[in-house]
Amino acid sequence: MTPDSFSDGGAHLGVDQAVEAGLSMVARGASIIDVGGESTRPGSEAVPEPVELARVRPVIEALRARTDVVISVDTTKAAVARAALAAGADVINDVSALTLDPQMVEVAVESGCGVILMHMRGQPKTMQRGDLSSADIMGEVVQYLHQRIAHVVARGVSRTAICVDPGIGFGKTMEQNLRLIAESARLKTLGRPVLLGPSRKSFIGALTDRPVSCRGAGTGAACAAAAARGIHLLRVHDVAEMRDVIIVTEAIESVSQTSGGR
Repeated sequence: MTPDSFSDGGAHLGVDQAVEAGLSMVARGASIIDVGGESTRPGSEAVPEPVELARVRPVIEALRARTDVVISVDTTKAAVARAALAAGADVINDVSALTLDPQMVEVAVESGCGVILMHMRGQPKTMQRGDLSSADIMGEVVQYLHQRIAHVVARGVSRTAICVDPGIGFGKTMEQNLRLIAESARLKTLGRPVLLGPSRKSFIGALTDRPVSCRGAGTGAACAAAAARGIHLLRVHDVAEMRDVIIVTEAIESVSQTSGGR
């Protein structure tokens, strides 16, 4: 529900249009619909709370009236999250891991909703600037998420409500994004479901020299690599195509394991 998202900004600005897009994704195999009113692409500007709320609440209300699919609200603002949950959302998807708004943990505890904790270096407007070097990016991500899990659980969030996301493209170089996917099985040591969001992102464009609208095949390769490593959730744009990628990848992995990898 934003005019400036990196991939489909402006494509679903009308409430009816957005709801139909969400229902279409459900029909194509999506198990969760993520609704956001503030772009978090690199260089994006923050959106005032009333504007963000006006974008997401009517869409969530309309979706909830027409489907029982899980709905997550992509926000860093406690007031937006609280209103979205009241409108029918089930999960808070916070790119700041509940750090940007001190009231966000309280909202999560009060509601008992699901929570997605993501790793991000810096903030969306500046996260791709400056020194992005890291001796062990996955080690850094795992340590950070471990600390955030411990913190929010100590504040009252149920551990079983938490999902973790390494934040592909959020303050990372192309090589670091690739390493996070290649080593994504390490995230399972946190003991919580793992979500990856590689879809159409700039590292795929850098590798393939394709514009955003033509990164489906590259996204499929990233999703296949993640699925082969046992990642639990993938946030994608092309639902039906990526569902097929996952089904085939998991079938191959199953046969490989049964035959001892031969």
